Amino acid sequence: MTQQDFDTPTSAIDDITGDYTLDVSHSRLGFTARHAMVTKVRGQFQDFAGTAHVDAANPSSSSVHVTIQVASVDTGSADRDGHLKSGDFFDVESNPEITFTSTSVERDGSDWNITGDLAILGTTKSVTIPFEETGSAQDPFGNVRIGFEGRTTISRKDWDLTWNAALETGGVLVSDKIVLEFDISAIKNV
Repeated sequence: MTQQDFDTPTSAIDDITGDYTLDVSHSRLGFTARHAMVTKVRGQFQDFAGTAHVDAANPSSSSVHVTIQVASVDTGSADRDGHLKSGDFFDVESNPEITFTSTSVERDGSDWNITGDLAILGTTKSVTIPFEETGSAQDPFGNVRIGFEGRTTISRKDWDLTWNAALETGGVLVSDKIVLEFDISAIKNV
């Protein structure tokens, strides 16, 4: 999907500088994996929290921190979700959270690159996520909110997420490459 698939976004404020809290009920932290080498399976996390400091004039002073409760994984299949929570994948009993903490932020117009430490299963790796600023608005409740969309591809092996099953026809059941998808709505702190 592209911006053209929807109504034109609003731009209620010129300077989005400030401190924000993720609006979980209007945001999505999702992922897509290839299944059996023929289709895509999508999922998301239902329970997460995050904050951001945005400095539009000096983007390198911006920062982001997100904490995800891994047990909230939802792919639309209870059996698959149970497998993802098990020791084969996320091992939620020993590793209940995924965290992302930014280490650098860059901006070029409405495009932002956020680089940070992504910690999964006790392993921390640097990831850069390109984001597009999708607008700002003052909602009917008096909140100033901003929107961003981003995505990046990671190798799950980098975080020791290596469970798989070989297919008789070649290939594997679950792709190594996972696309991370972010649809973010954040409310400015007052």
